[in-house]
Formats: sequence, structure tokens, C-alpha cells
Amino acid sequence: MRVTVDDERCRGHGVCCSACPEVFTLTDDGYAVAKAEIPAELAERVRSAAESCPERAITAQ
Repeated sequence: MRVTVDDERCRGHGVCCSACPEVFTLTDDGYAVAKAEIPAELAERVRSAAESCPERAITAQ
């Protein structure tokens, strides 16, 4: 699975970090980033985090 966070759209709500802290973290500036490698067992939680993003800044494929 590949996950990207659109820096232009992310507003640092942190919903993704709450949904899947194993994959998403916030930078010092307060914006979300995703780990490069996503284990298969976290795929459903990553998709849920992407769907929950209020800014629709996350793409999970």
C-alpha cells in the first residue's frame, strides 16, 4: 500500500494520527506525514484514516 499526504491540503487536524498512529505522525510544524512502508495488516486502518480526513489530504492506494 502506498500513502501520500498532500501538504497543500493538510491542516494538521490529527485525525489520521488518532486513527492509525503506527503510520501517521505530525511534524514539528503540525502537519501529517505517513511512513514510507505500510504493513498489510494496517491497510484497513489507513484507508479509514484517509476517509476520515476532514481536508481529504490523504490518498491511500
